[in-house]
Amino acid sequence: MSERTLGSAAAVAAAPGTGKERAPAPRSASRARDNRDGWIFMAPYLVLFAVFVILPTAVGLWISLHDYDYTLPEKPFVGVENYTGLISGTSPFAEAFWQGMQATAIFTVAAVPLLLVLPLVVALAMNIRFRGRNFFRAMYFAPYVLGVAVVAVLWRYLLDTNIGLLNHYLGMLGLPDDIPWLTQLPWAWISLVGVTVWWTLGFNTVIYLAALQDISPELYEAAKMDGAGPVQRFRFVTLPGLRPVLLFVTSVTIIASVNMFGQSYLMTQGGPGQETRTAIYQIAEVGLTSFNSGLASAMSMIFTVFLAIVSIAVFFVFRERPAPPAGGRDDR
Repeated sequence: MSERTLGSAAAVAAAPGTGKERAPAPRSASRARDNRDGWIFMAPYLVLFAVFVILPTAVGLWISLHDYDYTLPEKPFVGVENYTGLISGTSPFAEAFWQGMQATAIFTVAAVPLLLVLPLVVALAMNIRFRGRNFFRAMYFAPYVLGVAVVAVLWRYLLDTNIGLLNHYLGMLGLPDDIPWLTQLPWAWISLVGVTVWWTLGFNTVIYLAALQDISPELYEAAKMDGAGPVQRFRFVTLPGLRPVLLFVTSVTIIASVNMFGQSYLMTQGGPGQETRTAIYQIAEVGLTSFNSGLASAMSMIFTVFLAIVSIAVFFVFRERPAPPAGGRDDR
């Protein structure tokens, strides 16, 4: 056989579509392998989520449908009676629960705007290069590493009407030195909000600062070349770049604020009266002090529904909106 014949045979054997070449691996097999690997990596999280979220939620829902006193052997099924009693006001704990919901709303409305705006201002300042910047970053974040018990007990003594250092220094400045920071309204709310902002401001500042450093400097340079001032650059460059982070910070701050318990419990003991008893405070009192776990679980479920509604509203506000079509109105 000649060399030309051998070359032609080799070319035919190597040509596509002749059945002689090796078939590629099926795409479905590769996709199945990727899916399997994905499930393996997600398995630890899914196990923890099921054990610590789904299972407790299911158990709490089951308890809320019973007259559940964990000190008694009998736990009769009562259906939705716990829910209807709270909503209609016929339950003996309904008034206290809704007062706790009101206290939670007051604290959240007062604290969340401050915890969104002040950390952003601090982050903008810390994003500027100056000597000692790392020291100030650490100083703002340092309180966040403290536990709620340490923070609450510390400020309880600092804000004490008689022996507190704050009133002492106010007196030295010629100002009133008998302000009832923890025993009268509105001072109790001012104290709780102020201490919480001081304590948690550093966390949001770090998140904002990381997001600011991810915004390309070229965008600011382009805005300057177009004649944009500091306000315009903040509005049209900084805020759009922070949109995903704002969603995260807002959601986390709201969730943390509506779950406020330790500051109220340790600083004001829910006083004056029961004005600063938040919903979590009331749920803990009903479930652990009054031994009515069924009613406390029903309170928790109602509280969760309200929190879910607020979270959905936050996602709606910060959602990505499609850009308008080029050339004006879309006539399609």
